[in-house]
Amino acid sequence: MKESSRDSAPLSVDERYTQWKSLVPVLYDWLANHNLVWPSLSCRWGPQLEQATYKNRQRLYLSEQTDGSVPNTLVIANCEVVKPRVAAAEHISEFNEESRSPFVKKYKTIIHPGEVNRIRELPQDSKIVATHTDSPEVLIWNVETQANRHAVLGVAPSRPDLTLTGHKDNAEFALAMCPTEPFVLSGGKDKCVILWSIHDHVASLAAEAASNVKQGTKAGGNGEKTIEGPSIGPRGIYKGHKETVEDVQFCPSSVHEFCSVGDDSCLILWDARLGSTPAFKVEKAHNGDLHCVDWSPHDINFILTGSADNTVHMFDRRKFTNGAAGSPVYKFEGHDAAVLCVQWCPDKSSVFGSAAEDGIVNIWDHEKVGKKSDSAGPKVPDAPPGLFFRHAGHRDKVVDFNWNASDPWTIVSVSDDCGSTGGGGTLQIWRMIDLIYRPEDEVLAELDKYRSHIMGCNNT
Repeated sequence: MKESSRDSAPLSVDERYTQWKSLVPVLYDWLANHNLVWPSLSCRWGPQLEQATYKNRQRLYLSEQTDGSVPNTLVIANCEVVKPRVAAAEHISEFNEESRSPFVKKYKTIIHPGEVNRIRELPQDSKIVATHTDSPEVLIWNVETQANRHAVLGVAPSRPDLTLTGHKDNAEFALAMCPTEPFVLSGGKDKCVILWSIHDHVASLAAEAASNVKQGTKAGGNGEKTIEGPSIGPRGIYKGHKETVEDVQFCPSSVHEFCSVGDDSCLILWDARLGSTPAFKVEKAHNGDLHCVDWSPHDINFILTGSADNTVHMFDRRKFTNGAAGSPVYKFEGHDAAVLCVQWCPDKSSVFGSAAEDGIVNIWDHEKVGKKSDSAGPKVPDAPPGLFFRHAGHRDKVVDFNWNASDPWTIVSVSDDCGSTGGGGTLQIWRMIDLIYRPEDEVLAELDKYRSHIMGCNNT
């Protein structure tokens, strides 16, 4: 993608967006743009429901962060994901920014007690999700058995299927589900990381939820909320941070190992088998608050962190030895504002994405760092090492994105547009054209095949 030279004046948000939209038919295999009345602070893919010839139907978990005139909600949507090389290039850029996409349909609304800051699905059963709100509790929901509610002012909140207690102060963002066992991890303003096992409760959630459908939680007219129903306390409480814990993540291969980052600029690795104190602590992982962390599902030695210092760092835990400072093996500098979300790509081990307050989702490949391309194609001037794609379809801060494990190279991203348009948000589902990420020799061979075909047509 062509980028402006650093010597020229930087593009305004509107100029950047106009330039991006003109390039959509060239850069994307498919894109859907969906206007949101209320911003969603989190977006997650749920289970795939159906496979058809040209598209797949899949659950999508979103939220609505309202101004109080209507309740905050957890939204379950059905999404039609168009398959690769199906959408016509000239059609995918023909969308109205103020319209809703025909590919995204609201399926169910759950009245949430408080705003939904974070959504995480249980890998073993993705109809079970956890949410963080502006309270100390973590709420567990069976989204399939929860009743569909109408969001009107004064209505009682839906009742969570399970409440996880243990935080002494609000826990708003740091939330993770274990890939191998039904364990939940959370961090909060109390500077603690807390671990729960919901193993004994997962099987009974469906039956519990069915019996609770008609039992709404009492809510006062002043917006106060009470959460009733079953609750469990922590399996472990881990102390090592000096400020708010902003994000947590499990090691993909171990239920005992996890990591956390916080406003104290620290990255901490934990091992529950060793007790409640840090297994290793990187004191100065960034020059600013840490907002996000992700542990590679492909190579458990690699951990990504994103920070208010606008950068993404990649750490190799094999270099975490006693007495070592724990310096990153790579630093990725391609954002102009705080990085809010990082996530490894499920389809290629060296690829990951980062989203930031600058409205950009960057896609990186750490294997490209330090390597020179042999192709004779045009080079992007001043492109940061490792960066190979920039999604500039949002016009305000991108608060979350999620790779689709069921549809390769397909991403959902959401922006909170209150700063630019005065309200609402934008949901985009997109997949870059495969010529960008496929092996270079494979791409050149395909293009050469088409060139021969076109030359043949011209000679007839």
